[in-house]
Amino acid sequence: MPRTAASQAAPTPCTTVAEFKDLLKQQHPFAAVLGIEILEIGYGTALLRLPPNPSNQRLGGIVAGPMLMGLADLALYGAIVGATGNPEAVTASLTINFLRKAPAGGILAHASLLKTGRLTAGEVLLTPDAGGSPVAQVISTWAVPKS
Repeated sequence: MPRTAASQAAPTPCTTVAEFKDLLKQQHPFAAVLGIEILEIGYGTALLRLPPNPSNQRLGGIVAGPMLMGLADLALYGAIVGATGNPEAVTASLTINFLRKAPAGGILAHASLLKTGRLTAGEVLLTPDAGGSPVAQVISTWAVPKS
C-alpha cells in the first residue's frame, strides 16, 4: 500500500506544551531560573526561547555561553520527552560550538532528535530571536532509561 502524505505525518507528541511546563515546575524547578519560554513541543522536536535579560549577558553585551548551554540542554530535554514521554532522561554529553557572538536579546533554540533509543542523540541550533545566522550549534547525547 503506498504511503500518503497524511500517513507520513510526524507522530503525535507524547506531551503537550502545558504538560511539559507542568513537568518542569514539578520535577525541575531550576529550569525557571533562566525564564525560558516553551514555544513548541513536537515528536522529537522542540522550540524554546531565552527572553532578553541583562542578567544573561557578559562583557560586551553578548549572551553568556552558560545561558546558551542551559537553553540548548532544556530544548533537547523537551524534544526527548516529546518523542518518548520519558521524563527520566538525563544528559550524557553536550558539546557546543560557538559560531559567532550572541547579540543581546532573545535567543531561539531549535531542537531535533537524530536518533531515539536508550542512548538518544540530538542537535540544537541557537539563533537570535530577531533573525540572522545561528550563534551556536549543540550536539548532545542522552541516557533514556526504560519506562
